[in-house]
Amino acid sequence: MASLLRLLLPLFLCCVVLFSHQVKCDGVDEEDSLLRGINGYRASTLNLKILTKNANAECLADEIADQLKNQPCTNTTGANTVPGTEPQFSDYPKLLAKCHLNVSNTRDGVIMPACVPSLVPSLVLTNFTKSQYSESLNDTKYTGIGIGSEDNWIVVVLTTNTPDGSFTNAQGSQDEEESASSVPKISLVPYLLCLLMGFIFHL
Repeated sequence: MASLLRLLLPLFLCCVVLFSHQVKCDGVDEEDSLLRGINGYRASTLNLKILTKNANAECLADEIADQLKNQPCTNTTGANTVPGTEPQFSDYPKLLAKCHLNVSNTRDGVIMPACVPSLVPSLVLTNFTKSQYSESLNDTKYTGIGIGSEDNWIVVVLTTNTPDGSFTNAQGSQDEEESASSVPKISLVPYLLCLLMGFIFHL
């Protein structure tokens, strides 16, 4: 009986560690939820084609969200910003370069940042579908989307299927990046802890 308990205890502890450890990347759930919401809005309300993920637009959205993360949510930020007074990024060319993009293949795209405390999914979606951003979401010229988030900020970048808005990788490796981005990011920490506990209990 004692030997059976000695064998089962590490397995039980492994289960506890695995189920308690959240294998999740920051913002992934919020981004996926928003993508489903936007595509549902376009399909059911507007009868438009769904937006497909664009890895390079997602890269740029991540970079911009990272730039905005320290700005507080106010009545004049994000979707509430008065048109024409949107935040300007002095280092925008650097952000494009990080994603292997340039101005010529992004000029027809649109960048839409929103600030929502705790990124509550229903409020995030409303910030896009019930604001000035809805005009872009209603536009048939946009065919692709990239979403990035940091803290209370979530950024949507819309792309077109034209050369001036395709967000095609400047190095011609967009397909490779899309394949890489589709691979789930899994933490090995809980599995290593299991191995370590199993080793300790069998000494």
